[in-house]
Amino acid sequence: MTKDSSLNDTYQFKLPDLGEGIHEAEIVNWLVNVGDTIGVNQPLLEVQTDKALVEIPAPVAGTIKDIRIKPGSMAHLGDTLVSIQPQNDAAHHRPTLPATPPISATVTAGL
Repeated sequence: MTKDSSLNDTYQFKLPDLGEGIHEAEIVNWLVNVGDTIGVNQPLLEVQTDKALVEIPAPVAGTIKDIRIKPGSMAHLGDTLVSIQPQNDAAHHRPTLPATPPISATVTAGL
C-alpha cells in the first residue's frame, strides 16, 4: 500500500504477498464498487491462485476511487489493485476501548 500525493492522499493498494511463493493471482470478483465506503478488513475482492481462492481485505477505511484490474485479469505481486480515499476522521484509525460500566454500590440495611 502506498500513498499517492498527486491523488489527494489516495492509497494505492497493491496485490499483497499471498505467501507460499505465490507471485500472481487472477482477479475473480470485486466485492466493492467505485464510490463504496469501506471499513478496515472489509473484504474487497476474491483472487484465484494456483492453490486456492483467496479473499483480500481492505487495509484502510475509506471510499473506493478506482478499480484498476478487472475480473478475469491476472495481477502480479505489487500491481495496484484499487485506489482508496482514506477517511479523514482519525477516530476511524484508532482502536476503541470498551466502555467501563458504572460502579454501583448497594447498601442493605441489617435486620
